[in-house]
Amino acid sequence: MITPDFLTPNLMSYVIPPLLVVGLIALSLKIVAEYERLVVLFLGRFQAVKQPGLRIVVPGIQRAFRVDLRVITMDIPPQDVISHDNVTVRVNAVLYFRVVDPEKAIIQVEDYSTAINQLAQTTLRSVLGQHDLDEMLADREKLNDNIQQIIDKRADAWGIKVINVEIKHIDLNDSMIRAIARQAEAERERRAKIIHAEGEFQAAEKLLSAANIISQNSQALHLRYLQTLNDISTNKTSNTIVFPLPLEFIKSMGPKSLDLKDGAGQQEPAV
Repeated sequence: MITPDFLTPNLMSYVIPPLLVVGLIALSLKIVAEYERLVVLFLGRFQAVKQPGLRIVVPGIQRAFRVDLRVITMDIPPQDVISHDNVTVRVNAVLYFRVVDPEKAIIQVEDYSTAINQLAQTTLRSVLGQHDLDEMLADREKLNDNIQQIIDKRADAWGIKVINVEIKHIDLNDSMIRAIARQAEAERERRAKIIHAEGEFQAAEKLLSAANIISQNSQALHLRYLQTLNDISTNKTSNTIVFPLPLEFIKSMGPKSLDLKDGAGQQEPAV
């Protein structure tokens, strides 16, 4: 059997090494995006953090890890939390963080995404368990800031910056929802009664002030009588008009008026 000239061992010894070199170079080239950093280990030891661009990593000698520097959104799974007043609720949240130190994120922790997720879950349960249900529902912004500060402080050793934590939902069971509804209704009734009582008190003060003014000025009393007559005249439902007369007016009618000094019996005026 005749072997072609291009498959002879001598020729292959010249062709294979360049191909291996080309393949090695191709495997060594790494393109690092603008939002990435390349953490390089040389023989197991940290060597450098490569910046964006075309980088060379020698296979077998160097090992490279890509780290994304963009803000990462992470959902915290629903957690069963027992509040300080012994109410069981189910809470889930969302976490925003980014890597600020790629070296720490690769060397100090095995998987920073898993680590930050587990830390967020435990911190969420711990912080919410120290507050009552009313505080969870009313002061959610304060709780978000408290959780964010705790996670950010602990994750700093991993080269991670926690930007924000937001509680998404606080789920209650049906019995607790009905209890909260009854409490809200009772609170509304209490406020309505307080407002009504304050209105009655203010009205009584105004009436007392008006009575004092009228008692000090007889003309004001007569004016009030005339205004009352005018109101009665516009009322079509009754034909009877009762008009009170002051005692001073009765005394001024002369001797035929009632003897108010003796107070013994009443004498009808002659018709």
